[in-house]
Amino acid sequence: MTRAFKQDKLPDILTLKQACRLLNCHPNTLRNWDNKGILRAIRFGTRKDRRYKKDDILKIIHKK
Repeated sequence: MTRAFKQDKLPDILTLKQACRLLNCHPNTLRNWDNKGILRAIRFGTRKDRRYKKDDILKIIHKK
């Protein structure tokens, strides 16, 4: 991972952009992972924007 971060400073729910920054990937990658069931997104609002649980993101980071 290229950017340092403090786990306790992260919000419990991350936006698509925040999750991409942490995982160092393109937003389409996370969209595809959601569609395939690899990393499930939570949908918010009328636009059904994707949000991700911090714990799910950290699990993927620690697998690398």
